[in-house]
Amino acid sequence: MALMDFIKKQFIDVIEWTESTDGLLAWRYPFQDREIQNGATLVVRESQMALFVNEGQVADLFGPGTHKLSTQTLPVLTNLKNWDKLFVSPFKSDVYFFSTRQQLDMRWGTAQPITLRDKDFGAVRLRAFGNYSLRLVDPRKFHTEVSGTREAYTMADLDGQLRGLMLQHISDAVAQSGVPFLDLAANQVAFAKALQLATAPAFDAIGLRLEGVTVQNISLPEELQKILDQRIGMGMVGNDMGKFVQYQTAQSLPALAAGSGSGGSVAGDAAGLGAGLALGQAMAQSLQQGLQGAVPVPGAAAAPAVLPLRPDEVMSTLEKLADLKAKGILTDDEFSAKKAELLKKLV
Repeated sequence: MALMDFIKKQFIDVIEWTESTDGLLAWRYPFQDREIQNGATLVVRESQMALFVNEGQVADLFGPGTHKLSTQTLPVLTNLKNWDKLFVSPFKSDVYFFSTRQQLDMRWGTAQPITLRDKDFGAVRLRAFGNYSLRLVDPRKFHTEVSGTREAYTMADLDGQLRGLMLQHISDAVAQSGVPFLDLAANQVAFAKALQLATAPAFDAIGLRLEGVTVQNISLPEELQKILDQRIGMGMVGNDMGKFVQYQTAQSLPALAAGSGSGGSVAGDAAGLGAGLALGQAMAQSLQQGLQGAVPVPGAAAAPAVLPLRPDEVMSTLEKLADLKAKGILTDDEFSAKKAELLKKLV
């Protein structure tokens, strides 16, 4: 019995692999000093491929099916081992199995905001995340470029590299899609397709095929989101600066009132109250002017001419407008028009 056990241990009749876990891309058959005999059977299941490697040289590749190992089925290995006249049995060779089924729900995302050019905002810093799927399609290339002689190679080993490839091509995808940032949320499918096309060559270079990409979310950092909200607010009032200032004033009054009653210093409360009163008076005057313009009173005198402004008032207003332009709320044309209007009111 001991002799028979020794013989069975030394020679291999059947070579096969049953995947024991998800995410395993490559697996080396454990020969452990055993040898393959002539006529041995190689079993390659669906969604698998098997590769023979002789002393570091890639030899024969087998697809799904049951294969009898001989000089006819191992032409490359036969040439490497000079078996033209006589098949040497038993023989040694490394055999690697590769999983070719889809690897699903792989995640990608921006750990930090990335800066991109945008035709509306000039430049934006955005965050994005989603998932993707891939398939191993070229075992020779994957073995040579990635897995090598390791006993096993998993998706976890490759995850960081693939995430980097996805993020590296986000800016290219945005440029190729031609979609402005404000429209990306409504065109996530187009953006995902552009990201797939931009990244696919990098996957192909290591024997993988990028099967699909999804974009689950695109967002701005919080500080830029506030500026975007202000710009949207201006759009809702027809980009009318006067109406926008009135809207901002109305929004600030509750905060001023709350601040004045929060137990702060007397000076702070007085300042807050004074500012609130000044803003309230400004709103009342604006409302009164609007009513006078909308409902003319018979016999009423013509509206007085616009009062000129002092130079310090003009400069203060211009500084505020310049700040709005720097934040992207005002365009260059809007700022120039308002500047010209203010300069005409100088005393």
